[in-house]
Amino acid sequence: MQCSANVVHCACSTFSPQTLSTKTFSFQFHPTFNLTSQNQQQQHKITYPQPPEQRRTCSDGYGNSKKVITSVSNPFVKHCLKLRNSSSYRRSHGSVLVVGSTPIREIYRFQDSFQDENITMECLILLDKAEISSGLDKSAASIVHASPTVMKKISGLQSTDSTDAIAIMKIPASFLNVDDHQKKEDCKKWFLSTHRILVLDGIQDPGNLGTLLRSAVAFRWDGVFLLPGSCDPFNEKALRASRGASFQLPIVSGSWSHLDSLIEEFQMKLLAGHPEHEGLVKPVSLLSPGFCYSLLDTPLCLVLGSEGSGLSEKSLQACELVSIAMAGEYESLNVSVAGGIFLYMLQPNNT
Repeated sequence: MQCSANVVHCACSTFSPQTLSTKTFSFQFHPTFNLTSQNQQQQHKITYPQPPEQRRTCSDGYGNSKKVITSVSNPFVKHCLKLRNSSSYRRSHGSVLVVGSTPIREIYRFQDSFQDENITMECLILLDKAEISSGLDKSAASIVHASPTVMKKISGLQSTDSTDAIAIMKIPASFLNVDDHQKKEDCKKWFLSTHRILVLDGIQDPGNLGTLLRSAVAFRWDGVFLLPGSCDPFNEKALRASRGASFQLPIVSGSWSHLDSLIEEFQMKLLAGHPEHEGLVKPVSLLSPGFCYSLLDTPLCLVLGSEGSGLSEKSLQACELVSIAMAGEYESLNVSVAGGIFLYMLQPNNT
């Protein structure tokens, strides 16, 4: 499992693997992320040979010819696979693979609604017979067509029914990986608002993390803070579960010391979801309309623990514990289900 702490923010240039000849692609790193020095830029050049036998030419229906990638051994395909499977590769290129036209449209619908200019599509990969979705034709810097076999290989899915489009997108500026060199006062810049922040304490399952991000967007929470041990929000399964929510709200990855700075700066209340059971040394409040109403004007962080071990010791000590009443005899709910209930009940302006 790749951890979110491995994801850093960098920039990379766009590339256009659309010619039959050998093409050199340049990836320019942001000056704040270097392999050897923080004061020097570095540039990686990757040569992608594209033999004629790996491509075929067909018509796009308008009398124009287009090049179609048909071989899974094409270097561009290998680049896409590394983006999908490797957090460190995504980090080094500052790019992520988004599979499916639905999450891609969700991301750009958000961009249009909030005039967010931080979302950049480097390349749009289309099934060879698919038409470009309305609104995406002007969004991509480069457009590549691929055969069904190649689309299956890149997406990791067995069917092309839901993978008519795949996008290579830059990791958004709304994602921030903070380190120990960050100044304490920098926390003022992490979120536009700190009225409601979701804190994920070691959430390792990408499906759960993606679902929680999607719920946080749906209920208008201000952002998400990822504590160590949480998975990469740009993991392929997390992106699929979030339907592009990773691009739609501020996400900060850091340690408890960074979170403490945020809480101290904005005088935030710390709540943590935890089932009530015997042996707890702290009282547990019950999540209820009255409880939520009493916190309507209070800035707060909601902490949710990992699927297996629950809340960390630090979270148990620092937070007021809150449980969800259950008529059934199950000990606890799945973290994404419980999180959805907490996010709904504690959402801004929820009465």
